[in-house]
This record gives sequence, C-alpha cells and structure tokens, in this order.
Amino acid sequence: MGYRLTTGAKYIMISTLFFAVMNVGVKYLKHIPAHEIVFFRGLVSLLICWILIRRAGLNPWGNNKKVLLLRGISGTAALLMYFYTLQKMPLASAVTIQYLSPIFTIIVAGFMLKEPPTSRQWGFFLISFTGLVMMKGFDSRISLSVMSVGVVSAVFSALAYNFIRLLKDYDHPLVVVLYFPLVTVPVVGPFTYLTWVSPGPLDWLILIIIGIAVTVAQIYMTRAYQADKAANISNYNYLGSVYAIVLGWALFGEMMGTLSLVGIALIIAGVVLGSRYGRN
Repeated sequence: MGYRLTTGAKYIMISTLFFAVMNVGVKYLKHIPAHEIVFFRGLVSLLICWILIRRAGLNPWGNNKKVLLLRGISGTAALLMYFYTLQKMPLASAVTIQYLSPIFTIIVAGFMLKEPPTSRQWGFFLISFTGLVMMKGFDSRISLSVMSVGVVSAVFSALAYNFIRLLKDYDHPLVVVLYFPLVTVPVVGPFTYLTWVSPGPLDWLILIIIGIAVTVAQIYMTRAYQADKAANISNYNYLGSVYAIVLGWALFGEMMGTLSLVGIALIIAGVVLGSRYGRN
C-alpha cells in the first residue's frame, strides 16, 4: 500500500503555504514596525473569525477560557518576535530559526500531552535539524541578539501548538483562532498608537493580504493539531523553510548555495520519514 498523508498532515501543509504568503508580506513591509503589522494582522483576523463564528452559530467566548487565553498570549508573543526577525535578517534564515519550534513542540508535548516521540522520530528529526543547519550556514548578517529573539519565538510557538492540542475536546478551531487576535489587538494596540507609522496605498493592500493569509493559516494549523498527535505533524512545519528559500531567492535576491540545496533534501527526507514512522 502506498504512502498516504494523514488529515493532520494535509492541514499543516496548507497552513505552511499561507504562512509563506504572510512571511513575504512582512518582509516587504520592513519600513513599518513589526508590532504595527501584528496589530493590523490581528484586526483582520478578528473580523474574519467573528463573521465565521457567527455564521456557524458558535459561542465566541469558548469553554476552556484559561487555556484559550494562554494560547492567545503565547501566540501573540511568538508572532511579535517572529515578525521582528523577519525584518532584521534574510527571509530563509528567519524562517529556518522559527521552524526550530517542532523540536520544542515535541519536547513540550511529551510533558504536557503525554505524547513522547519514538526513538525513530528523534533520529529522523535529527536529519531535518541537520538540514536546517546546513541551509542557514554561516551568515554574518545575523546577530546573536536577533537570533536569540528568533529562538525564544520558536519556544512560544511550541507552547501555542500544545495549547491547541489541549483544546481539541473543548473548543471549535474557529474559537481557538479567535482568541489569538482577542489578545493581540488590546495588548499591541496602545503601543501601535504611540509609535504610528503611516502605511502607503500598497502597504494597506499588503497588510490586508497578510491578515487574510495568516487567518487561513491559523485555521488550518489549529485543525491539524487537533486532528493528529503533535509529534506526528510538527515536522511538516519544516516545509515553510523550503518555501522561504525559494521565495527569498525569487523575490528578494537571496541566493541559495549548495548547502541550502542539500539542506532542502534532508528536510524533506526527515519530514516524510518522521511522519510515517511516527504514525505507525
């Protein structure tokens, strides 16, 4: 019997594609503060989620409010730091560091969700991690401080993913996604007002696209982590690094070296093998 992707894997692949669109938009708007982009992303997501929730007849406030708030807080923290790194380093490098989050996702899931990875998964995970290191290489444009921000962002992302799994038996995916902007808008809004930078006409369009893309990405990511074990699907996040390398080269002139191409092959191998044997 041939290899078939699980429902969770399909959802996470769709999610990473829309996250790639978001990454390009944030990179293009490097003249606008990262927190301002996060704020407008929150506004668009809040509007879209509210409309979808009302149409579905769902309770927008959810059931497990404590975990919903923790998911919103961790997601907001991760996004603020991630957008900052997108603007301060090459696209592929920023995404590569962010996609260290599957490491922390699996580690946290072992304690929080009682879903420890298998020994085989650790081996295949190491293959993917090696590919990430090779893609990054040695880049003098990346400072230690900015890299540290990226690593902390990955940790908060891992926490958010595991909170999503905890909510699978309590709240609808749309409600889980709604709590992200419910936290983001009031927290980031005042600081955005005090440090306002006026976007141009094209900037406004890109801000709207970012908001729509990240909302779709969040919905599918939430469905993915509620449909399958975190250890089985988190490696698929690595595909975002592949998107980033290709888009960074095509749109921003960020060249791919030999190490980057070898890294892509290792990531794909680790993703496929880790998912297949993890599921079995």
